[in-house]
Amino acid sequence: MSVTPAERATGSQTAEQHGAKKNIFPDAQRDDSRGNNDPREAKQPRQNNQPRLDKRDIHGWIVLDKPIGMTSTHAVAVVKRLFQAKRAGHAGTLDPLASGGLPIALGEATKTVPYVMDGRKRYRFMVCWGEERDTDDTEGRVTHTSAVRPTPEAIRELLPRFTGVIEQIPPKYSAIKVQGERAYDLARDGARVELAPRPVKIHYLSLVNQPDRDLALFEAECGKGTYVRALARDIGRILNCYGHICGLRRTLVGPFGESDMIPLEQLQALCDRAASGEGSLADALLPVETALDDIPALAVTRADAARLHRGQAVLLRGRDAPNCSGTVYVTVAGRLLALAEIGNGELIPKRVFNLTGLTASSGRNERI
Repeated sequence: MSVTPAERATGSQTAEQHGAKKNIFPDAQRDDSRGNNDPREAKQPRQNNQPRLDKRDIHGWIVLDKPIGMTSTHAVAVVKRLFQAKRAGHAGTLDPLASGGLPIALGEATKTVPYVMDGRKRYRFMVCWGEERDTDDTEGRVTHTSAVRPTPEAIRELLPRFTGVIEQIPPKYSAIKVQGERAYDLARDGARVELAPRPVKIHYLSLVNQPDRDLALFEAECGKGTYVRALARDIGRILNCYGHICGLRRTLVGPFGESDMIPLEQLQALCDRAASGEGSLADALLPVETALDDIPALAVTRADAARLHRGQAVLLRGRDAPNCSGTVYVTVAGRLLALAEIGNGELIPKRVFNLTGLTASSGRNERI
């Protein structure tokens, strides 16, 4: 993926901030930490007294290449409406100024959301040197400035300190709860927010390039709970140049990479073709079990499947019994049936799937 910084500009991106710079990363995104209290996410009334469409049972994943300016909640609502799906949810928030992978679960796929959220995430992010902001990104108020600009050598020498398991203080504008309140709500109300450091894992962090002395493009792969905005803040402090995120794109979420992403315009076009009988909505879906790639699969007989479907445990015996324990996903005749636990010689169902309705078709990428 190539990224070219756009021209800097000043504008009123949101009503709650104070003259912040616009995002200069063309397909930029912020990390998944700001929360969903944006008034734009309020439920909109139906226009022109249009009748409600009947909801459908649709099961699978859409990995939306979320555009800048759209909240994650709005993105889910748009996809849910396009598919007329009964249920939908997302696996990891992207803020309005963010772009990139937003996995959206439809129907029974919502039962697998935690497995995606617990997976690795990969980001490309641009840091603007010379200013630290209270939100650690372009929307915030400037709190510190510096005329110092780091060299590539100084940046690369520092990065090993930010890899592996590190202690990180989350941004005060984050969704972490403090005595029952979201940190970003307290910060916006002017309260003093003190968050404790916590361990996070950075699998790798590299400097990709420096378009000019004020900007640096990084790539990072990290575990659950990592704040990319905090990385930019802390690197800038140590280098005595200060810094904030001015662009961020998520390129990996758990098993979902860029090759799985569908731009919203392309998804809308596919839905229009399907409505006119020229295609199928199933072509846009990834199977529910895609979210379970890191979990062992176990095939069972139809008789055992019937017991599991009723919520009953199945005895594992004989030479074909699996020699393992823990979570597995269970299939029957190649079809996902349940998430289950193996223990004490039994297969115990935890989540049973009912995939009656529309599911993913094969060859999705070739058909879109």
